[in-house]
Amino acid sequence: MHVNFVMYLYSGHVARMGEETGVYRALVGKPEGRRPLGKPRRRWVDNMRMDLQEVGCGYMDWIGLAQDRDRWRKLVTAVMNLRVP
Repeated sequence: MHVNFVMYLYSGHVARMGEETGVYRALVGKPEGRRPLGKPRRRWVDNMRMDLQEVGCGYMDWIGLAQDRDRWRKLVTAVMNLRVP
């Protein structure tokens, strides 16, 4: 649980950095080139979207939401509370 919490906090931090940074482009960008055969790997952003859909915020712009730290923290807490067994 701790790893996912840190992942969400860091992704909010990266979303607030701006589109010019390389970290932001690595988070939301799509890699170019050939991919290996088989099932496509889930990206960090894909995992976040799946968790947001479980909370009921699936179609929300998470990058825009991350600009407001208080709202982002509440959403991250809600997602983490959902995952507690």
